[in-house]
Amino acid sequence: MTGFHFDDDDTPDSSSSTRRAAGIGILVVLVVLVALVVIVAKILSGVFGSGADYSGEGSGTVEVVVNPGDSASTIGHTLAKAGVVKSSSAFTSAAATNSQSVKLQPGTYKLHSHMKASLALALMLNPKSLISFTVPIPEGFTVSSIVARVAAETPITATAMRQALAKPASIGLPSWANGHVEGFLFPATYTVQPGETAQQLLSAMVTRFGQSAVADHLAAGAARLNLSEYDVITLASMVQAEGRLTQDFPKIAEVFLNRLHRGMTLGSDATLIYALGHAPLTQSDLQSTNPFNTRKFTGLPPTPINSPGDAAITAVLHHASGPYLYFVTIDKAGHTAFATTLSKFNQLVAQSRANGVS
Repeated sequence: MTGFHFDDDDTPDSSSSTRRAAGIGILVVLVVLVALVVIVAKILSGVFGSGADYSGEGSGTVEVVVNPGDSASTIGHTLAKAGVVKSSSAFTSAAATNSQSVKLQPGTYKLHSHMKASLALALMLNPKSLISFTVPIPEGFTVSSIVARVAAETPITATAMRQALAKPASIGLPSWANGHVEGFLFPATYTVQPGETAQQLLSAMVTRFGQSAVADHLAAGAARLNLSEYDVITLASMVQAEGRLTQDFPKIAEVFLNRLHRGMTLGSDATLIYALGHAPLTQSDLQSTNPFNTRKFTGLPPTPINSPGDAAITAVLHHASGPYLYFVTIDKAGHTAFATTLSKFNQLVAQSRANGVS
């Protein structure tokens, strides 16, 4: 027989060789998989954040905006993207272990670069880190006064305010305001965030008015007086302008309502001062045919003359009940005296002048 011949002892172990080859292949695959896991982990760490954290208080200044409704995770991503914290999950972990984190407010915060997440959270919980502008609007301010106050105390300019006021439908006025803004920018203290627009601030003022109207039961009260809601706000603005002490408001409202029901002129100098823009009034002013001249024309002026507060609105809705038809500020402390006749009123005016009031 020709050909090659292997004895049994010389034949290679083919199954053993196959196992070694398979083992090497599996090892290579495992190495590749481990490498891929590491690479993917690094990518995910960069995108989503890991537990990596900085160690100190950071440096420099970074402004970060937290929007209403932002979760701790969202805030963490915002901070990581801005370079404040090293990873979003470091901030999320810090928030999870700090019960005060639920008190985080929306707004613009002044923070630092490269902060330890727990220190960043602590700084955000400090009210001093929240950048905002506080603007108090007193009772009796007119729209023009409000514009000047906002421009003086916030980044919102007078031009921006006037442009927003030119579009009254965009700030949420009640339909019965008929597009008139005067009287509906409620007096209160407002917090303005960086980047907040004039429209947003004016909308907040109108919203605050709406809350007051509901609390004061304006609609029901107006109906009880057989007046419109707009009439009540107009009267309240007059009470606000004429009264010095809130304790006198209900009687001042009583005088205006008594005169209104009798068809008398309301005789308020404040309405004409509002229209003409100056005081004191001259004799020539008192003859003006301006529709805000409530010495000359009966009925209410065309619009409110300022933004009345709750006390003035309530004074109209729950006015005093009596016979008074006249009032005058009697002393420099601001007390108001009342009269039922013109002769008594003239005596009070003389007394007021003697006290250096009018």
